[in-house]
This record gives sequence, C-alpha cells and structure tokens, in this order.
Amino acid sequence: MASPFPHGQRRPRLAAMPDRKHSFPPVVAPDTRLLVLGSLPGERSLAAGRYYAHPQNQFWQLLSPAADRDLVALPYAARLEALKAARIGLWDVVASATRPGSTDAALRDIDPHDIAALAAQLPDLRAIAFNGATAHRHGMRQLGSAAARYTIVALPSSSPLHTIGIAAKQPAWTMLRTYISDNE
Repeated sequence: MASPFPHGQRRPRLAAMPDRKHSFPPVVAPDTRLLVLGSLPGERSLAAGRYYAHPQNQFWQLLSPAADRDLVALPYAARLEALKAARIGLWDVVASATRPGSTDAALRDIDPHDIAALAAQLPDLRAIAFNGATAHRHGMRQLGSAAARYTIVALPSSSPLHTIGIAAKQPAWTMLRTYISDNE
C-alpha cells in the first residue's frame, strides 16, 4: 500500500499528553490565621511528595521570618508542624491539571480546589496570601465574593523562575507576620 504522505515524509508524531498532576492535601490547624496558597506543586515537589521541594525555590526561606523560625533548617515534617504552630496554613489553588514540566504558564485543563469552603472552616482566618500571580488570579476567581471577608495578599513568587532577587521579595513575605500576630 502506498504511503499517504508525500515522497520521503514520515507520519507526524502526535504530541504526548502530559500526565495529570494532583495537588497535596491542605496543611492547616483549627486556629489558622493566614492561608498561603500556591498554584500547583512542580515536578520536584510532586516526585518528593512535599510542598516546595525544589532546592532553588525560596518558599521556606521567605516564610521563615513570618513563622519566626528557620524553616529551612528543619526536616520537612517539622516544617509543616512549625507552620501550624505559627497559625499558618498551606495549600494550592489548583487541585489537578495537565502540565508539561513545572511552569504555571503551562497549566491546562485546571480543576480548582474549593478555597472558599476551606476558608469557611477556619474561624480564625484573617488573611489569604497568594504565592505568585497565577495563584492569585485563579484563587481570586475561586474565592469570589468570599474574598471580601479576608485580607488578600499578592506575594512575589518564591519560584526560581521569578527572577527578582530574594532581597526584593522578602519584605512582602515578612509582612505576613502581621496576620498571625496576637496584636492585630
């Protein structure tokens, strides 16, 4: 049988569909005052089964002053416990999506988390902070009118792809301690 393709050409390859990626469960305590939301864990984090596992991601370093602990120096389970003790919660706006690689720009076919439902279960919640523009954009859509109940903070991304230096990012992240303080 003759090939349907012109002389010397091969059948085009179909692009492989990226695997569906799934977020982790929320890290919250009943007295959570601040909820920090990312977009969807990257490849390294998914492979390790840990939030912000990429060694170049600045998340733990940036959040340390707000938590009043050196989170970087702690083993992962102790980091999560330190967050809860500081009344900081952690989750993602995307429950699942297809995405080749780790960049937020490549997110497709997004299934969102019900952030408003989680927030409603946290009676002491004062603020919701978004780690990066993608998390902020999707999270605000998901919160809808419930956003008015909380202080909303758009943070510079902790991702190594966000090229401003950590010194420029740190003030916004350090300000998060305002929302967990007993003085507010």
